[in-house]
Amino acid sequence: MAQREHRWGGALAAGVVVCLGAGGCAGGAAAEGSPPADPLDTLHRAANALVDAGTSRARTSMEMATGGTRVTIRGEGVYDFRHRLGRLTVTLPQDPAGTVEHRPITELLAPGALFMKNRGAGVPADKWVRVATATLSDGNLVTGGATDPFTAAEVLRGARTATYAGRTEVAGTEVRHYRGTADLALAAREAAEGGRGALAAAAKGFATTEVPFDVFLDETGRIRKVSHRFRFVNGHRDAVVDVSSTTLLYGFGAAADVRLPDAGDIYAGKIAEE
Repeated sequence: MAQREHRWGGALAAGVVVCLGAGGCAGGAAAEGSPPADPLDTLHRAANALVDAGTSRARTSMEMATGGTRVTIRGEGVYDFRHRLGRLTVTLPQDPAGTVEHRPITELLAPGALFMKNRGAGVPADKWVRVATATLSDGNLVTGGATDPFTAAEVLRGARTATYAGRTEVAGTEVRHYRGTADLALAAREAAEGGRGALAAAAKGFATTEVPFDVFLDETGRIRKVSHRFRFVNGHRDAVVDVSSTTLLYGFGAAADVRLPDAGDIYAGKIAEE
């Protein structure tokens, strides 16, 4: 089972990058503010602040660039930080000619697993595909087209450098802006148990373990917006792909009843590359 999942994860990541190689698939300025005493300590605790918050709504955006081509994939949904469960509707871009319209992909995020519906040639419409995130070379930071919101927060546990860039606003909320660089290997060691495998896989699979970031925290230390810049090598074309992944969190306390598929609803057959 794990071997089949690994092949599927590679196929999905390769499929997105092949789209790029073929020409694509279809806050305000910072103001002065008093910096906190220790920016690194604040960022290392940002994931815990989300657990304390419980739930939120989320919007995601992932821009992939290689060979002069850019593709943007967007998602929207809810997330339960205490149980590390999320549901996103991910929208793929239309083909350049406009002849192929991709159905939105429903993704369920769970510790160690990604479930997808409407993704994979030959998969029945009522079935889910399950991917073990630790078997993916990027730990599902990129593969699903959206970075798991809690994993995005846990990357900050690996922050090695951080500077305070002042106050600004995100979606009408006053926030503190920080920028810096995180190390994926350190993040994996410091992550909660359910997220270590995925981050460790990413640390080995990306072109570099260093991840530049920008993050915006509200007065309670909760992430309102975080952007990471990842780099990985497309094995099919041996080209470096630059990925900018942004997660926006809002509506804290929103209902987030995420139910994972029953075993009988998970597709067990072979998945064809698209």
